[in-house]
Amino acid sequence: MKTDQPLFLNEEQVREHLRMTELIPAMEKALIDFSAGRVTQPVRSIMSINVAAATGFLGLMPALTPDGLGLKAVTFYPSNAERGIPTHMATIFLVDPQTGTPLAVMDGRLITEMRTAAVSAVATKLLAPPDAKVLAILGSGVQARSHVEALRLVRQFEEIRVWSSTLEHAKRFAQEIGGTSMSAEEAVRDADVIVTVTSSKTPVLNGDWLKPGSHVNAVGACRPDWRELDDHAMQKGVVFVDSREGAMKESGDVILSCAKIYAELGVALAGKVPARANDTTVFKSLGMAVEDISAAMLVYRSFTKAKKLDS
Repeated sequence: MKTDQPLFLNEEQVREHLRMTELIPAMEKALIDFSAGRVTQPVRSIMSINVAAATGFLGLMPALTPDGLGLKAVTFYPSNAERGIPTHMATIFLVDPQTGTPLAVMDGRLITEMRTAAVSAVATKLLAPPDAKVLAILGSGVQARSHVEALRLVRQFEEIRVWSSTLEHAKRFAQEIGGTSMSAEEAVRDADVIVTVTSSKTPVLNGDWLKPGSHVNAVGACRPDWRELDDHAMQKGVVFVDSREGAMKESGDVILSCAKIYAELGVALAGKVPARANDTTVFKSLGMAVEDISAAMLVYRSFTKAKKLDS
């Protein structure tokens, strides 16, 4: 769609045009494209922010993908949770790869939330036991909610267990999703799939709790000195990452445990290495620009198609 002015899409417009059922296969393709070398994507540039009483990070994430060209600017302010506003906020800028013409500027907060869960769903579909029945969620924020939605599309869970550092939040979230609030150890023991989506800087998951053959989606701890999983969990599991380069620069779980990375998820999805689904597996998710651009292109195409039908 050609236009003199780029589209400006707010979060509600993004929500209207982004569906998890379409996003999960799009993320699978994005991961395969990335690991196959079909994506130009530098490791994100991170700037620390320290102003007045607030500290946070600004990340810039550009990518040229087979689907499109663009940039995400994302902020992460952990203290926003105490203010009752999102800890992550983002804006995505799409341009025409042929001419550089701006195509769209759209809210990226929801895209970040949904594509992260969709990528975990891709990992879970490949690596978790096919008959997985018990899901443990460590965390109770927006990512926890999005992960429950996405993972329910790839496995039929009979029980969902919830732990959060704030008991009140855990109870409320468990009630919302039909789960049960309990301690972290109780949640993880005998669980088939575990998701860590916390803001913790120190481990919340002990490898001794992990059931053999279980699968962990490790989503928090996005800085090189932050952890969600202890050394045992990282060394016990077969470790998959979205980007090997990114994990070695940004993931405290990988760096501090000295865990060996088995493969990028996209390599396993392409069938170039065995998925090791019978083993205990850990997918360390840091998020990549290729995921954001692919998700944003889904929104852009859906919006422009709807606009043409209305005209």
